[in-house]
Amino acid sequence: MVTINSSIVKKVFKKIKEYPEIIIARHVGPDPDAIASTIALRDSIRLTFPEKEVYAVGLGVSKFKYYGILDKIDNEQYKNALLIVLDVPNLNRVDGIEGLEYKEIMKIDHHPAEDIKGPVDWTDETSCSTCQMIAELILNTPLKLDTKIASNLYLGIVSDSDRFLLSYTTNKTFQVVHDLIKASKIDFVSLYNYLYDRSIDEVRFQGYIAMNMVVTENGLGYIVIPSDIIKEYHVDLATPANLINSFNFIRDVLVWTFITEDVKNKVYKVSIRSHGPVINEAASHYHGGGHKYASGARITSLEEIDAFIKELDDLCEEYKRASISNIEL
Repeated sequence: MVTINSSIVKKVFKKIKEYPEIIIARHVGPDPDAIASTIALRDSIRLTFPEKEVYAVGLGVSKFKYYGILDKIDNEQYKNALLIVLDVPNLNRVDGIEGLEYKEIMKIDHHPAEDIKGPVDWTDETSCSTCQMIAELILNTPLKLDTKIASNLYLGIVSDSDRFLLSYTTNKTFQVVHDLIKASKIDFVSLYNYLYDRSIDEVRFQGYIAMNMVVTENGLGYIVIPSDIIKEYHVDLATPANLINSFNFIRDVLVWTFITEDVKNKVYKVSIRSHGPVINEAASHYHGGGHKYASGARITSLEEIDAFIKELDDLCEEYKRASISNIEL
């Protein structure tokens, strides 16, 4: 069994045990890690404590319907609930809690800590995913596990670690996966279909990105995707973010970003990845944040897009200059 910080895990479980009403939420524009961790934790608490009212909230994504159905609730009804937020460090990016007057908040997250703080706060930047943390919680407390819960957690871990390719993958990650498979006997090979099966529209859209991405001399790859292109290829606004890791191995590209127009919300949704330059501080300048090498942002104007691209390009230039200086030393 994997070794963890037993003190924080006990505090998290104690808080869950204390409340008869629990609301679980995650960030807007969810990825598999956010959706899977939310539903897995909800289902584990329900399985362990059938008498509790436990709900997973937020806008659903049809692409992720395999993980389970999210709950529709009247937020004004749950004024004494424990709110558990997963996979998000800042309150203004939590989805589905408008009008909710919760009694306490508890965070479980693997991003750098920001403004969400409660009596119990479990932040672990060394974890590859929030699903890894939820798996550690379940495997080391009386919370119950079944095959479906384990399958969701496995898919979240695989997705956020990009099939264990990213630097956030550690020996603990592999130990957690081992323990999940051993405890639940999931058929992990067949599960990959839920992550990697794609429509022909998505494949063609990926080709559009490849053909139209600009690559600067400093090693920044970027593309601005208008809303009419999203409609033309019959994909949704989440598709660019879901495809960004597919561009992980392009020679001479240090940082790459997809900037997608969201007409309805009057913003541009931004996904950013890096092979070296630290990008989360730049993302924080544009209503976003995240990991050092994997972040997101929201941009409100074309002028901001220009400034954002320049800031990332400058980061690439500085990184290359520093790398050359280190070689010369």
